Amino acid sequence: MAGLAGLLLTGAPPAAADTPDGFTIGDGRITESSGLAASRAHKGVYWTHNDSDDGPYVYAVDGSTGKTVATVTLRGIDPRDVEAVSVGPDGDVYVGDIGDNFNGRWPEVWIYRFHEPAKLKGDVSVTPTRYTVKYDDGPRDAESLMVHPKTGRVYITSKSDEGKGGIYAGPEKLTAGGVNTFRRIADTKVYATDGAFSPDGTRLMLRSYFSGEMFRWKDGAEPESVGTVPVPLQRQGESVTFTPDGRTLMFGSEGANSEVEPVELDGQRRPESVLRAERKGEDGKGGGASSGDGGDGKGTDRDDGKVVLGGVTFAVALGLWLGLRRLFRRGSR
Repeated sequence: MAGLAGLLLTGAPPAAADTPDGFTIGDGRITESSGLAASRAHKGVYWTHNDSDDGPYVYAVDGSTGKTVATVTLRGIDPRDVEAVSVGPDGDVYVGDIGDNFNGRWPEVWIYRFHEPAKLKGDVSVTPTRYTVKYDDGPRDAESLMVHPKTGRVYITSKSDEGKGGIYAGPEKLTAGGVNTFRRIADTKVYATDGAFSPDGTRLMLRSYFSGEMFRWKDGAEPESVGTVPVPLQRQGESVTFTPDGRTLMFGSEGANSEVEPVELDGQRRPESVLRAERKGEDGKGGGASSGDGGDGKGTDRDDGKVVLGGVTFAVALGLWLGLRRLFRRGSR
């Protein structure tokens, strides 16, 4: 029964032995964790922040203990609706003050950028670079900011507008001296609450509250869907990031003592660097292509079956949860 309960709650098969453990964010100040990004400079550390107007704070959380190892205060910043965080190839942390609960009320939003501290201990104050952002087709609500790990280009994904959101590309280089116009380069049906690039830059993950989709990414080309990704059942699923090896997604949620949960990737949902390593036997698992990946590295129906199973499992779990809520409500009358 315990194994079945774990399967229902995660919406995915039990994690493999080498999949990283999840963790609980134990800092009482972090009650609305809305973004998540794996650190490049500090192994096992994840950057997060609160939603809305918590203040100009970004937290470095140890992924093995869930404890905050450093708090970064952004000097001179009065945030409005911080929704996302990403780490660029330059080792800088990018914080997206890009939320707009009025879906088009704010004519401009902002991105804050600061270098990852060399040492994480206690409280640190930094003066970030501030970038003003506008969209080429007018204001909109967004919660997903992604910095490409190779080119350093910044992208934003808006929430669905009449069933269709958009992926927006910033200028090749952001400028602090003027307005940075982000242009729409693709449409998406994902109601994106967060997004992340794989460490090699070949995959883009977009998540919503109850589902997720992986895209093959090539600069200058339309992102190509390579399948849905099962998302854990969480209180309010808000964030996602890749682990540094690109094999696993870490999903976060809002709320006090919120859980960050891993989901191991399979098939073509894995980044190209992972697929190449497995074909060459560089992963230490005996060489050759992994099962479900075929000899040519192409995904098979076996992979799609896992995704379908994850989706069905999630639907069952959601149904059980809703049913229990109805029972409790009837019992309390």
